[in-house]
Amino acid sequence: MRSLPVVFKAAFFIFAGILKAMCGRYALTQNESELIEEFAITGILPNFDPLPANWNIKPTEEIYIIRNNEDNRELATTSWGIIAPWSKSDVEALRSQSQAINARSESIHEKPTFRNAFKSRRCLIPATGYYEWATELGKYKTKQPVFISNESEKPLAFAGIYEKWISPNGEIKESAAIITREAVAGLAKVHHRMPVFLPKDRWDSWLDKKNNEIAKVRSLMEVAEPAAGLRFWPVSDAVNSIRNNGVELINEIELGEPETLF
Repeated sequence: MRSLPVVFKAAFFIFAGILKAMCGRYALTQNESELIEEFAITGILPNFDPLPANWNIKPTEEIYIIRNNEDNRELATTSWGIIAPWSKSDVEALRSQSQAINARSESIHEKPTFRNAFKSRRCLIPATGYYEWATELGKYKTKQPVFISNESEKPLAFAGIYEKWISPNGEIKESAAIITREAVAGLAKVHHRMPVFLPKDRWDSWLDKKNNEIAKVRSLMEVAEPAAGLRFWPVSDAVNSIRNNGVELINEIELGEPETLF
């Protein structure tokens, strides 16, 4: 690593974060008008710059989040991966992002990178669906990409948090992370982790900045059937490359006979 330029070192850490993280890529194809309607959004920041449809969102990329801002439920953009508050340079910030795209629901209230945001800066992160790479737990070969989405075709609502960081030159940068939990039901045979999905009747309480009692906030993530209404299917290895982007990435593929040792 010592012989690599700084920019390549940063890229390496991002790639390493993708490989080891649960929910390391996702897709969002609904536009801002559809999100405004689905999530009952009443406010948008000045100079709002809409994001294009994206079938292969990667860490550190700009994403949509939904949060409360005064009396409004606001649609905003931020980068994916929480920047550690103690980062002292842009390079350190980028590196910390790649390592904090997900926050574990079991320990989010304790971890220094996440605990302050969890208390008062919670958000929803909308997604058409997300990709997971199969482990040895189920019928798919290891590292087989799988796409998970909503049976109703409505966007998913990941539980998330966001944070602010001020760079050495005074620039304010916002960043966000997806909260994950132990996988259940059919998803547990794909991977051992899954995002925390929040049902609509919990959105108001989750986004309420005044709701900062940790036990109550944690209870909002406890859902009777966390994987209800989800469907998933195998997709092409093309999603492995961040250069690839298009609707073909989520097309179901046919798999051959499973490999066995005998």
